[in-house]
This record gives sequence, C-alpha cells and structure tokens, in this order.
Amino acid sequence: MPQPASLRLAVDIGGTFTDTVLVGADGAIAASTKTLTTHDDPATGAMDGVRRALAEAGRPLAEVTGFIHGTTLVTNALIERRGATVATVATEGFRDILEIAYERRYAQYDINLEKPDLLVPRERSFTIPERMNAGGEVLIPLDEGAVPPLLEQIDASGAEAVAVCLLHSYANPAHERRLRELIAKARPALAVSISSEVSPEAREFDRLSTTVANAYIQPLMARYLAAFEARFADEGLTCPILMMTAGGGMTTLATAARLPIRLVESGPAGGAILAARIAAECGLDEVLSFDMGGTTAKLCLIDGTRPQTSRSFEIARAARFIKGSGMPVRIPVIEMIEIGAGGGSIAAVDRLGRLTVGPESAGSEPGPVAFRRGGARPTVTDADIVLGYIRPETFAEGQFRIEPEGAAGALGEVGEPLGLDATGAADGVSRIVDENMASAARMHAVESGKDLTARTMIAFGGNGPLHACRVGRAAGVSRILIPANPGVGSAVGFLFAPVSFEIVRSRYSLLQELDLGAVNALFAGMCAEALVVVRQGAPDAAVTTARSAFMRYSGQGHEIEIALPDRELMAGDIGPLTGEFEAAYSRQFSRPVPGMEIEILNWAVRIATDAAEIPARIEAPPPRRRELAETRPIVCDLTGQPRDAGFVLREALRPGDVIAGPALVAEPQTTTFVGADFSASVDPRGNLILTRDRDGGPR
Repeated sequence: MPQPASLRLAVDIGGTFTDTVLVGADGAIAASTKTLTTHDDPATGAMDGVRRALAEAGRPLAEVTGFIHGTTLVTNALIERRGATVATVATEGFRDILEIAYERRYAQYDINLEKPDLLVPRERSFTIPERMNAGGEVLIPLDEGAVPPLLEQIDASGAEAVAVCLLHSYANPAHERRLRELIAKARPALAVSISSEVSPEAREFDRLSTTVANAYIQPLMARYLAAFEARFADEGLTCPILMMTAGGGMTTLATAARLPIRLVESGPAGGAILAARIAAECGLDEVLSFDMGGTTAKLCLIDGTRPQTSRSFEIARAARFIKGSGMPVRIPVIEMIEIGAGGGSIAAVDRLGRLTVGPESAGSEPGPVAFRRGGARPTVTDADIVLGYIRPETFAEGQFRIEPEGAAGALGEVGEPLGLDATGAADGVSRIVDENMASAARMHAVESGKDLTARTMIAFGGNGPLHACRVGRAAGVSRILIPANPGVGSAVGFLFAPVSFEIVRSRYSLLQELDLGAVNALFAGMCAEALVVVRQGAPDAAVTTARSAFMRYSGQGHEIEIALPDRELMAGDIGPLTGEFEAAYSRQFSRPVPGMEIEILNWAVRIATDAAEIPARIEAPPPRRRELAETRPIVCDLTGQPRDAGFVLREALRPGDVIAGPALVAEPQTTTFVGADFSASVDPRGNLILTRDRDGGPR
C-alpha cells in the first residue's frame, strides 16, 4: 500500500493571533488558519490551530514530517519583565559593568531621563578572582575556593538564574566553563548562562547584557519548550520540532532551550524570509517588507533578495525611537524596525486633547470592542470596521461574530471631546496609525541610507493588506505586492527558512600581521561547532558555509562585515581583502582613508542547509479590465467621505485581472483594501499588485 505524502506544519504564535500553515509534499499550502492566542498557555491556541488545519486537509498529525515554530514569548517576557531573578558573576574588580554601561546618556539634555532596565541591580552583581588577557592567556587562575562563598551570596539574593561574564572569556572560555561546572554541581536547580557561549565577542557591556537576557528567559523557555513538545507528542506528533530564530534560520529545541535569546523576534523574521523569497521569485531587487499584525507592525529593507541583517539589537527601549535607551543584545538578527501599531492598538485622547493610537494593545484578551470579549477601549480594528474596510460577513474565517455597533459606540466616546462623531474618530485613528507606520518606514530607510520611493512594498500579516495602500501613500511607495495567504505570511516564511547556526568570535589582529594558522584553526573549530547544531535538525541535508570578517580602520569603534572565501585563508588573500574592505568603506562613507592600517575584531561563520530552488518565471497573461458588480459602503481613504467600493473574493480573481480602487478583496484571513488612487492586478503567481496610478476621483 502506498504511503501518504508527507506534510509540514508551521505555527507562529503572535501577540493577538496564532497562525498555522499546513503544506503538502508538493510545496502547496493544504490548509491555513488563524486562532486567537491563548496567553495563559500558548500551546493551547497552537493546538487549536493545528487541529483546524489538519481537519481542513483531512490528515492526521502523525503524517506531519516537519514542524517549525516561532513565538513572541521571548520578546514579550523581556518587555513585560516576566523572567527569572538573575544574578551576575564577573571578574573581580568588574562588578559594575552593567551600571557603567556605555558611560553616556542616550538623551543628554533630558532631565527626566529613564535609564534602561537591565534586569540585574547592583546587589545581585557578584565577582570572583580570576583574569584572562585579551589573547586568552591566564593572568590569574580561577579561585575555586571562592566558589562556596559566592554560592552563599547567590542563594541569599534569591536568584533563579546566573549570568557569568568573565573578562576576555571570548578569547579563552576555560574559566567560564569551569565555573559553570562547579555551580551546576553544587546548585543543579540554578540555570547558568555563560557569555562565551551566548555571545563570544569583545565589548564587555554588550556581552554581559546579552548573557543576562539569555539567563533571564532561560528557565521560562525551557519549561515552555518542554511542555510544547510534550503536548504535541501526546497528540501524535512523531517528528522533531524546529524553532525559528531571529537570524532567519531554524534550530533545534535543545539549542533554543540553551540559547533562547536567539528566539527574539523569531516570528517577524519569518515574515522577512517570506518577503525575500517573493522578491527572488518576482525579480525584485529593492523591497520594503511590511508586516502588520494585531499587536505590532514590522518593516524590513530587502536588497538583492536578502534581508538587511545586524549583529546588535535593543529590547524594551525606554524611548521608542532613541538608540541606547533599551537593553542591548548581540546576536545574529534580521534588522527591522518594530512599532506598537497593530489591529489591537488602542485609541485614546491624551491630557493635551490629542488623539493618540498605541503602543498599548488590546491583544487577544480582551481584544477590540467589536470582538465582544470584554474590550471597552476602541482599537484600530474597531476603526476599520466603522470605516467599512472590515466586513463582518468575511472576518476571521467566521470564527466569531463581530459587533459594528459596539465599535461605533466606543469610537464615538473617544471622538466626543474632539467634536467628532464615530466615523470622524475612526478616520482620525486610521490616519494616525498609518502615518505612524509610514514615519517608522521613512526613519528606518534614512538610518540605512536607502530610498523608499523606488521600492516595492510586500505587505502581509492580518492587517498588512488592509493598511498597505494608506501606509504606502504616506511613505512614498507607489507599488505594493500582496502575496497569497498574506494573513499567515510569517508562518509561510518559516517553511522557506534553512536550518542554520551562526557563530561570531572575537580575535583581534591587524590585517597585514594576520596569523593565518591561528585564524584557520579558529574557523575549523567554529565550523565544526556550527555543523553539529545544524546536523541535529537536518542530518542529511546539503549545507552551505559562509565565512566573514568584521574589519575597520585601526582605532575606529565600529566594523564592516566583509565576506571571506569558503576555504582556508592564504597569504594571497590579504591584498584582495584590503581592496574589498576599502570598497565597502567607500560605499558607506564615500571615500577610503589612505594610509590607515586595517584591523579585524571578529570572525563569523554561518552554516545553513541549501535554500529551496526558486521556481522558473511564468509569462504574464494580457491584462483584462474587470468591473466589479458588488459594492460595499466605505469611508473614502482620500476624502474621508462616504463612497461605494467594489467588492470581490480573492479566489474569484484570475491572473491578468485588473480592478480599479477603491475596492475590497476579501479572503478567509484578511482583506486587501485597494485605495481610491490605486489599481490592482493579478500576476502569474496569483500575487495582487497594487499600483498608485490614478487621482482617486469617481470612476
């Protein structure tokens, strides 16, 4: 008897909805669904989604051969301060690394400045006698006799986890590893994170801050991942569960439990992977990824089909848009900007009489007023309902009925002190949240030295297609792509992610004085270590290795990443590397600096399974103008006045169809709003292409 075809599952747990996607052996989506996130036990909402998707496809869980999971639990735990009580252990004499930080104020003239909460107060910061130099040589041996009194201090502090960050341990981790061994033997219940594993790079404050964040969420994530795995095993899942990481790859549950900090922003990373995949399929070189969910909006720049990446990230900024006001972590991440603008963002009037939206969100509990789950304050979703953009008959796969009257009543109360009725307040809420997102996009582009106007926006998420035209117009983007199944876009992106692991280690050297033997030995060890992790998740898959060096002119404070050949370095590589660095420096700063020595601080290796093959291009059919017979009443996004918009189910559109805005294109998990000055066409792959090409007047 022939065996049934294999299935792959992707589950993305967000702040408001949990998205589930089921894919068959042919790569086609067999089923997808959105369920409300259950914050008390996220696995319950995930299981609900999986059951719905499997029931729709008529397949059992036992046939699933691949399971990828992404979650906001790590991010939310750090932002909401729901982690373990952490103590730190540093080299004697370096107790105040967290207190000193960067030795500067992020807003120099703000007399009410709020310092970042770095989770560990000084009374839980401890030290131990030992010392390494920058070359990894032992100057003072680890004093093992000091460990018992250190443990008494940790016990007295009430710590549940320990972050160990000893001086120059990136160059020689022996003391950190031995200290972890001694602590684990004496206190097996304590979770211990060591910086030489979490972030083995120079810069003590960043390294300690990252290790603290890892230790803070390690007990929570270990419990969560174990319970999640057991829950699905009990239901019949037989394959391993892989976790999405912030860097856009997948890793095993064991690695995720050891290094949970790498799961920060794992859901949004899936969205960026999806956008990069679509860019490759459609031949788009410059893209702005726009992912708007129920709680936040995420924007990412993608050039040459590769998302912009970074080695640093800030969590829980005290001042949302000011660098240095949050907790810094140094991990491989897909670089994006995230703001508190989603369907659940709450509208209010502040004490100055101004209408504000977000960043506070109603989430899934209690949710928007129209959901009738106890929410009393109006949200962006309530505004979209009152404006006619969300239709009760097509909302959320019919999982629950929404109440437009409740949304209108709540918005009327907010608008009353401003002299606005419910419709006027809804229009104001919509315009404010769209401008907030457009401003974030413009700021992100400016900080990256990029221009938005020539870019195609790829919009997805539960609310992305609904707001894409309005955000694009404000940001100066005139071409927007809405992919298939956009409501569960991040989960779809998980299915294109490689199994991967990246390691960055510090080893300082001047380029002209490079010890090739030592560097090649360093790379050999890093490659072997990364390959072990990748093989745990993909035992037989072909892999690709990427090596790079972080280079700068001598004395500078920041580095530029330069790609290296995937082989041992040779003396003949020094000249080409010099040229590549100076070319990269010129692209970023207009010109090189003649006569300056070049130094290398960090070395990186990333091993990943080979990317899925990009399908061949499909020839576009001739365009066909299509008039929509059905209409729905809306408030015009340009004039703020009542107007009829065309209405069509997305499944009724075919490649080549062209419709004029304003129009609503409905599908089970979201609705695409085609603005009054936009037209929409269907490309050969079924993507909706929205183009700003009209003045928005009557058709």
